[in-house]
Parts: sequence; structure tokens; C-alpha cells
Amino acid sequence: MLKNHNLAKAISGVALRMLVTTIESKAAHSGSVVVLVDLRKTSQMCSRCGPMVKKELPERAHNCPRCGLSVDRDLNAAINTLRL
Repeated sequence: MLKNHNLAKAISGVALRMLVTTIESKAAHSGSVVVLVDLRKTSQMCSRCGPMVKKELPERAHNCPRCGLSVDRDLNAAINTLRL
């Protein structure tokens, strides 16, 4: 059904919402809390000092000119996600 471009976005959105609802239900049952985080710009924000360090998508390293932090782009995004 996802090959139908008219329905693909709606179907994907419903599937994602169902996944989130299921996770929230399981978390509530076990006494946990689910926190949804907006992941936009998490790989560009420096996880040590905070400013945005613009980079192109193929660039895999995060190098902050302000504080000197040099880590993998995905690790930087993960640290920012945990902090958010």
C-alpha cells in the first residue's frame, strides 16, 4: 500500500502513531514514562557548549570550533537527544 503515493504519507503516519501509542501503553503498564523528542537539528547542535554547527549530510563528524569537541555526528545527536 505504501507504493501508492497518494496514501503513503497517511499510512506511514497512522503506523507511527500506532507504534507510539503501543509503546506509551506498555510504558504506563510497567510504571515508566515515554517522552517524545523533536529530533530536528540534534546532530548540528554542539552537545558540550550548545551552538549550532552547520554541516552537510555526508559529513559524519561533529567538530565544534567554539569548544573543540570532536565526536561522531550520531554520538553528538544521541547525547543531545538524551539531554532533551
